[in-house]
Amino acid sequence: MKKILFIGAMFSVVTFAGCKKQLTTEAIGLTTLEQVNTTPTLGTVENSVNSAYQLLSNRLNILAQWDWSGGLVFQNDLVMQDIASDDMEKKWNPDGDQPWMDDVNNFTFTSTNGGPNGLWKYDYEGIKRLNIAIELLTKPDIEAITGITTARKNQLLGEAYFLRSYYYFSLVTNFGDVPLILKPVSTYQEAFEVAVRADKNVVWDKIKSDLNLAKGLLPNAKYSSATEKWRANKGSAIALLAKAALYTEKWADVVTNVNELQGLGFYSLNSNYFDSFNQTKEFTENENIFVYDHQSNQNPLKGNGICAPLGWGFFAPSTDFLNAFEANDPRKLYTVDVPNQNVNKLLGSTNGSNKGNDDAANNKVYIRYADVLLWKAEAQNELGQYADAVSIINQIRTRARTSVGATGILPPAGTLPNRAASTDKAVIKDWLISERRVELGFESQRMLDLKRWKLAKTVMTAKGKNFQDKHYLYPLPQAEVDASAGTLKQNPGY
Repeated sequence: MKKILFIGAMFSVVTFAGCKKQLTTEAIGLTTLEQVNTTPTLGTVENSVNSAYQLLSNRLNILAQWDWSGGLVFQNDLVMQDIASDDMEKKWNPDGDQPWMDDVNNFTFTSTNGGPNGLWKYDYEGIKRLNIAIELLTKPDIEAITGITTARKNQLLGEAYFLRSYYYFSLVTNFGDVPLILKPVSTYQEAFEVAVRADKNVVWDKIKSDLNLAKGLLPNAKYSSATEKWRANKGSAIALLAKAALYTEKWADVVTNVNELQGLGFYSLNSNYFDSFNQTKEFTENENIFVYDHQSNQNPLKGNGICAPLGWGFFAPSTDFLNAFEANDPRKLYTVDVPNQNVNKLLGSTNGSNKGNDDAANNKVYIRYADVLLWKAEAQNELGQYADAVSIINQIRTRARTSVGATGILPPAGTLPNRAASTDKAVIKDWLISERRVELGFESQRMLDLKRWKLAKTVMTAKGKNFQDKHYLYPLPQAEVDASAGTLKQNPGY
């Protein structure tokens, strides 16, 4: 039967007859390179973009069937950014299940660990699908061939540029220099030519240029589609531009981009902290900028599969994380209910509903306005705009202390008092670090933050972890290095 041969997980090359096992499970309706090279249809064009969202899903077994050791059962952001940090433990009750996660937690992992492997495969599978989509959508006669309108074509192309940037953002922040693959690969020669790591600065430049293209193509509206509100939108493109500027320390660009986002008038802090995660508030709240829309009872399945391992005892808070919250901060219980061992933020509820359900409908939040505001505060602090930075930190704290808690009552007076006026850059930075931790706990930001602040080694060593300088980057999956016949070079120390 006809299969697609993969050299590693970065690119599909040639089709051939045979029955060798595929490295990935193709999505129903997935657009193939063969379809691009024949006569595409409107359905082909739509599916080429839609399938690329799938890699952002929390659904189980998208790329393989129960390949735990390969890190392919679910997206590994919770493992690589939360368990690896000082915020999260693998399970509520430690056991020998999935020792590769323990190795990530303890920084004893090697280049064969499933964590980096899964992260790499998910990202490059998304990029592979998007390269096909972009090639389709940029065909000069695509409108005449398929009947797609110019507005819809531009919208889908903008989404594709945003999503490709999102996957490359994940790759460059976790692995550093990575292969920059910008078109479908159809021959063995092309495959080996692209299996070369591009300088991270070149990758960052491409991320930013693609996002600027996306910003110009996407509709000037909160939602790109009134009936499919989950799609990438102009706000998400501008927000990711701001985040890219943050990670490359272009402080003035961070402020400029966040100002542009605020100028759209689409987003504000929700009055209640948990509304961003509450399943019953989806697409009615004001804070979320980009989410993955999980839905129950779909064929193929589209539910939030991460709720299943939550029912198996996975993902528990560290003592250090719980101690990071100030007294009576309602964000603590909204994030995790310790007595009942419920991770409320991941379940989309405060009563344990969805726990153990692999087809839950609660969405996964990727970008929300509170996070964006704190990027701006950080940039303002770096630029010496101290009063503005403190004002944003206090805005975040005010929303927290005026949120009705998970118990249904307001925190007592005196909870989370405003930070005082200060012109001490180091003090404000410490406030910002503390605020980001409690505001964004279990949202897969902590380890990325510690690394970009160059604090990971200090913080993790103080917690008794074996963090070495090499751990500022994850290793390329060894199987990818081997499959490239030595063209891909491993990160130092692995």
